[in-house]
Amino acid sequence: MADKTIDTKGANCPIPILKAKKAIGEVPVGGTLEVLATDPGAVADFEAFARQTGHQLVEHSESAGVYRFLIKRGG
Repeated sequence: MADKTIDTKGANCPIPILKAKKAIGEVPVGGTLEVLATDPGAVADFEAFARQTGHQLVEHSESAGVYRFLIKRGG
């Protein structure tokens, strides 16, 4: 279970990343943020987000057009 979940379904780039950037600050170091999105471009966006910010993209999946990302906050 994630420490925080945000729903960005229906929003296109860059909104899911911007909302995740804000929300990850509300998660404790080592905690997880779950992001739900419908933008297919979000997969590449969140991979880049994790590399650039020092957070870890623990997992991502897709089901019925909804992408789920689990990001672990780095220190």
